[in-house]
Amino acid sequence: MAAQPPAPEPTGLPRAVELAWGLGAGGTRGPRRGLSLEQVVDAAVEVAEAEGFGAVSMSRVAKQVGYTTMSLYRYVDSKDTLVALMSDRVIGDAPTLDPALGWRDALFAWGMAEFESIMRHPWWLDVPLGAPPTGPNNMAWLEVGLAAMAPSGLPEPVKFQLVMNVSFFVIGRTRLVRELSASDPNVDADFGRIMAQVLDPERFPAITRALRAQSFDQDDPNDWEVADFRFGFERLLDGYERFVETFGREQ
Repeated sequence: MAAQPPAPEPTGLPRAVELAWGLGAGGTRGPRRGLSLEQVVDAAVEVAEAEGFGAVSMSRVAKQVGYTTMSLYRYVDSKDTLVALMSDRVIGDAPTLDPALGWRDALFAWGMAEFESIMRHPWWLDVPLGAPPTGPNNMAWLEVGLAAMAPSGLPEPVKFQLVMNVSFFVIGRTRLVRELSASDPNVDADFGRIMAQVLDPERFPAITRALRAQSFDQDDPNDWEVADFRFGFERLLDGYERFVETFGREQ
């Protein structure tokens, strides 16, 4: 009988981290291997793309690849590990930013790239954010974001906070865009008309002025959702710009 290769030394790292960074073998349960980790993660992504994140389960992914559920445990030890791997997979490669850009334009390009990446796989928004992402793709995104802030001259902890805040903004607003995109456009179009009939101008003068200015009337809801995202993002960066300008003087 051929000698078995030695078992890999334990790293003490979470299983999802080991697998994402290629630091450990697959699980130990189940029959002899016949798949690869890449195939299992690809199958999980296929299920999410076709049926939504809620459809992802070990049994459903096993069916997708044509193996038993126990077979998957040769590659991932749990659904949580599988979700971490597929989440890192679909966020994709980090953007390449023009090194000539100033920090604000670079951070804007970075945030817009994250927005576009998530919108290509909107089910990603349903993945629970129970812990900070640790996969190589997510780390590459963070690296680019922090590098974008380098010309600001801010301390490293502050740059980290600002970059993460941009990411939180992108995720939150992208979730809103997704929900608005799925809503009935006729209901949205009726909002201004309905409110105009029920609001007392004396009690709600500010809203009344906004309605009379047709603030809620949009010809193309889809274009408006993206434009509104960009508008909000630009205003966030206005605040960043002021913060960078005054940071040294306020210390």
